[in-house]
Amino acid sequence: MEEKKKVIWTGVAFVLVLAAVIAIYYLATHKKAPEVQETPEIVKEKPLELPDKETVTEESVEPFDITLKESDEFLRNLIKDLSSDPRITEWMRSDQLIKKFVAAVDNIANGLSPRKQIDFFEPKADFMTVKKGEHLIIDTDSYKRYDPIAQVFDSIDIEKTVKLYQSSKPLIQEAYRELGYPDKDFDRTLNRAINELLNVPIVEQDIFLISKLKSFEMKDPGLEEMSPAQKHLFRMGPENIDIIQRKLREFQKEWGS
Repeated sequence: MEEKKKVIWTGVAFVLVLAAVIAIYYLATHKKAPEVQETPEIVKEKPLELPDKETVTEESVEPFDITLKESDEFLRNLIKDLSSDPRITEWMRSDQLIKKFVAAVDNIANGLSPRKQIDFFEPKADFMTVKKGEHLIIDTDSYKRYDPIAQVFDSIDIEKTVKLYQSSKPLIQEAYRELGYPDKDFDRTLNRAINELLNVPIVEQDIFLISKLKSFEMKDPGLEEMSPAQKHLFRMGPENIDIIQRKLREFQKEWGS
């Protein structure tokens, strides 16, 4: 049973983090988004611990008989079957999908922005602010730019995702070795990336800003301590963050139950 949970969790996490990475890129193409004033204390969740690799035996799944260089078009045809939302296909038109995914997840796991690795698309709407008395705050309409990402994120088929991850794992691990990790298991980096995103706070109050020369900063010093990766996700707004985090927790619960 534990072996099966391992497979399910890592498989789902593959697409979940991919969706989150897309969201983070969507955010990162804008001005450095702000930070908050007088928000609740950020309490970090206890990271999910994966079992030792020696104790885990994944279900037997035939790996893809393709090379890393050949994987893009092959994966596009499979990814479009993971969700009924056609936008997931549109977002997978980039090249070197696995390499970019692996590099972006590694960045998130280390608290860095994955912007350089992801070039799927650029947002159509601009980041907006609004005056509230003498204060400058984030216009909550800015969050709506990220609604489609949360919707796609929430539409993923878990069973199909598991099979895709299992069959893709050798290619993912190969890309991870090429990135400079010859002896590390990508699963653990993926797990760290998910925990990094789960520690992004949900703030429903006004986000007070400080206007800089070419960007904005948030006034709350607590939020200033968030990593660049976390700040990108934070800019999606509370409702979209909640959708993403609820789904991530759902899979962590399945893993730990």
